[in-house]
Amino acid sequence: MSLYDLLVEPFRYEFMQRGLLSAVTLGVSGGVLGCFLVLRRLALMGDALAHSLLPGIGLAYLAFGTSLPALFFGALVAGLLTALGSATLSRLTRVKEDAAFGALFVALFGAGVVIVNLSGTPLNLMHFLFGNILGVSPSDLHLASATSATTLAVVILFYRHLLLETFDPAFYRATGGTGGVIHMGLLTLTVLNLIAALQTMGIVLALGLFLLPAVTAFLWCERLPGMLICSACLAAAGSLVGILLSYHAGWPSGACIVICLGVAFMGSAIGSPKYGLVSRLRRPRTE
Repeated sequence: MSLYDLLVEPFRYEFMQRGLLSAVTLGVSGGVLGCFLVLRRLALMGDALAHSLLPGIGLAYLAFGTSLPALFFGALVAGLLTALGSATLSRLTRVKEDAAFGALFVALFGAGVVIVNLSGTPLNLMHFLFGNILGVSPSDLHLASATSATTLAVVILFYRHLLLETFDPAFYRATGGTGGVIHMGLLTLTVLNLIAALQTMGIVLALGLFLLPAVTAFLWCERLPGMLICSACLAAAGSLVGILLSYHAGWPSGACIVICLGVAFMGSAIGSPKYGLVSRLRRPRTE
């Protein structure tokens, strides 16, 4: 197999072009969002949001069939209700927000599995679980592009607020900042990006496109701007390599992208010159 057949030939097909553009655009915005999720220790909350989308998709399918706008709207409602529900529980009860997310995630995902079974487990819903590059339509690409552009614009406009709320929330609130609004805004952007990534990545693996580049960049970068750029570039590169692997191996696109990003993370965790395992083992111990 020539280099042309390996790298260029797959993108003669329009569905491959749409899949690549969708994954790269969402990888850029998701990689940026992932940095804030990691730094704010919200990684598992993001996973809970991803899994909570399933019952919304299942109910929308039962009510409206395979209408993509209805499926995406159902997922959006489910994700926002999970975020609002966890915030409400943490403020009105003794349950902490991470525990509330965990409880809602388990309950909603279980309900989603039951709803999918009631619907007869059609293949198109399975595509939402694990991703299907063949299902990325022009409207899906438009949704991904609009979501990515909106996310990046919001991050740029509110960068100072996100920076202060992430690293010094007490000072931010003392100076009149509305931490709750920033927190809910970040979760809302996460839900929107997860929904836009459903066709390419699927519910189960979508968060990997956001978190794996972020934790990898965290091992290499000292400052937030560098971490954001590094994470976005890693997500884009992982999307490209993963989609090529998906095409040649015949594996699900979401799984291939996550595998590539996972390899980059493990390599960084071992070989990062300052924070990797090898450098820590070589570092002389201080008495």
